Amino acid sequence: MDTGPDQSYFSGNHWFVFSVYLLTFLVGLPVNLLALVVFVGKLQRRPVAVDVLLLNLTASDLLLLLFLPFRMVEAANGMHWPLPFILCPLSGFIFFTTIYLTALFLAAVSIERFLSVAHPLWYKTRPRLGQAGLVSVACWLLASAHCSVVYVIEFSGDISHSQGTNGTCYLEFRKDQLAILLPVRLEMAVVLFVVPLIITSYCYSRLVWILGRGGSHRRQRRVAGLLAATLLNFLVCFGPYNVSHVVGYICGESPAWRIYVTLLSTLNSCVDPFVYYFSSSGFQADFHELLRRLCGLWGQWQQESSMELKEQKGGEEQRADRPAERKTSEHSQGCGTGGQVACAES
Repeated sequence: MDTGPDQSYFSGNHWFVFSVYLLTFLVGLPVNLLALVVFVGKLQRRPVAVDVLLLNLTASDLLLLLFLPFRMVEAANGMHWPLPFILCPLSGFIFFTTIYLTALFLAAVSIERFLSVAHPLWYKTRPRLGQAGLVSVACWLLASAHCSVVYVIEFSGDISHSQGTNGTCYLEFRKDQLAILLPVRLEMAVVLFVVPLIITSYCYSRLVWILGRGGSHRRQRRVAGLLAATLLNFLVCFGPYNVSHVVGYICGESPAWRIYVTLLSTLNSCVDPFVYYFSSSGFQADFHELLRRLCGLWGQWQQESSMELKEQKGGEEQRADRPAERKTSEHSQGCGTGGQVACAES
């Protein structure tokens, strides 16, 4: 069977892959759950279009994190797929779809922010919530349609030599599979990465220029943080991954280092919360309030646990003192019934 690159470069390094996945899961899951609670609360009180987009981005990150344990099991098994084969294309489809959803939603958020500052009067007269909902649906459909190539590749050609029978999941490919996959990857890099990057760069550069002329210092600082987190996502998390698409198309095979830049792309679920934090002062206030409540509940639980431990310890000390009290009582009773001599001697 003609395959892509030799998988021997995974030898010993699969534990590094596992460690990155585990770190991403442990850090990304709690912060994204907190962000989800904040956005749901904001939308219930005062729905804003940008919060609809960021809520979808949060849902995308959580979906990635929920399916990440499948990748962790694969890495712990030496990059061989030990799970039922049906989960292989499903996990791959979710994994790659959520990665590109981040790029699309970040571009949509940048457009929303730019319009609200550059054209405030026009922006306020438009039905933004409905449009944000339509944009969200379009992003999910666009990313899902492109990443459905996972199913096409898995079930194309000779099924007897599919990913499920060679023990790997979406790692080794025949030449007929690469003939389909590599051009699609190149197209995904252009449509789902380069175009959103250009849109985002233009919107935020214009936004920084407009606020630099007359915006408040606090708002300038918030936009600078939002720009830094967004560019970190695009250039560090997604840039190398999409470069591997271009290199793979030119070389005619998947580059051996592709797995490592794929790890970078998963880290976007840890970077996205910074985008949420700098997206609005309202999110910052709600996030701080939620943290204060959680810290208060944690302190209350610790106090109650400490009181329970003290009560348990006090009860144990009382039970330990009872035998000694009974022994003293028996001793004094013996002395009062004619054992004065013995008591004196004792």
